[in-house]
Amino acid sequence: MRDAPQTPLAVAEIQGLYGPFSFPERLLQKIWLRGDFDRGAARTVDGRAVTIVHPGKWNLLGGPDFRGARLRLGEGAECSGDVELHLRSADWNAHRHADDSAYDGVVLHVVLFPPERDHVTRGAGGRVIPVLALLPLLHRALEEFAGEEAMETLSRRPGSRVLDELGPLAPRELDALLRRHAEMRWRQKIHFARMRLERLGWDEACHQTALEILGYRFNRAPMLRVAARWPLPQWAAGRATAEAALATEAADWSLQGTRPANHPRVRLAQYAAWVQARPGWPARVREYARRLPEVEPAAPTRDLRRTHRFTALRRELAHEICADAVNGARLDNLICDGLLPLIAAREGGRLEGLWHHWFPGDLPPAVVGGLRRLSCFDGRARPSCHGAAQGLLGWLLEREEK
Repeated sequence: MRDAPQTPLAVAEIQGLYGPFSFPERLLQKIWLRGDFDRGAARTVDGRAVTIVHPGKWNLLGGPDFRGARLRLGEGAECSGDVELHLRSADWNAHRHADDSAYDGVVLHVVLFPPERDHVTRGAGGRVIPVLALLPLLHRALEEFAGEEAMETLSRRPGSRVLDELGPLAPRELDALLRRHAEMRWRQKIHFARMRLERLGWDEACHQTALEILGYRFNRAPMLRVAARWPLPQWAAGRATAEAALATEAADWSLQGTRPANHPRVRLAQYAAWVQARPGWPARVREYARRLPEVEPAAPTRDLRRTHRFTALRRELAHEICADAVNGARLDNLICDGLLPLIAAREGGRLEGLWHHWFPGDLPPAVVGGLRRLSCFDGRARPSCHGAAQGLLGWLLEREEK
């Protein structure tokens, strides 16, 4: 065997809503491993259905990216073999995999971007290898995947950078910086919400968003597959149950480090109870959209919350929308990361101030610690709010990208 060329993992530079961002090949590998795409619609570029029985074992050494995958192509029998992933189909030839016997067992070539119409991936001796393009199957925009990956990286980083770089700023400068980044995050969320609405419509966009947020960071992919497999009317009619959904994704739930309250069984049961009590809950969201207060992002959080009775509004939304099945930080994330962007994308209105001054919800430790070190939150005088947290998160993500 000729030695394989030592090629570093590729990174695609993609233009996002507010500038370019990086999408590394390793992130594509994570998407394949987690199944964070519409597996039911997976087809090779020549039209054969791809059934993924098992994605294979992630190979972090040399050779194919996944070993021992189990697949079914079209009407054929189940086959076992390796899977190689690239951002673009041309990378197979660029890396000279056909000349490397380590890749002789590859049975599927997975790429991010769809190849040219006449593209064929060939292995040793001219053997044709089926190609599957993931971009049309992804549940979320590439920028969302990249942002989530950056947040996972941030969760493992010390927070000293925040105090070193932002600590010297005057309070007014710091507030302006956080508001600027918060506004960018808000517009991004509306952009992604609009894309989901265009693809799914209002009811199913609400349904998928709710289950995704209930899945927290580590179980978003299986929750989205559950949402696609059982649309909202099936939950309302009782044909979808928490136990059936849990069993369907049994091999893919991530339980390591998951708190009992975030266990998929608990979250699915909460959603089942929620939909049984409020089967038409997306319509209720649209009704409440007309009654939500319009407030200024730059105004003092404490005063606005008192004037507009945020605590009472939070209880009202928890009861009228979610039938009290979801409360606390998860409710705040549902409202800020899910419902308010969907409402703004669908109905318009000036909801950025409400989003900015709402309760912060679950946050990465780097954000919580950073805001405390910067004295942005000091209890009753300057209560914690979602906008400041999103502003610091946006700043951290920008620095991580650079």
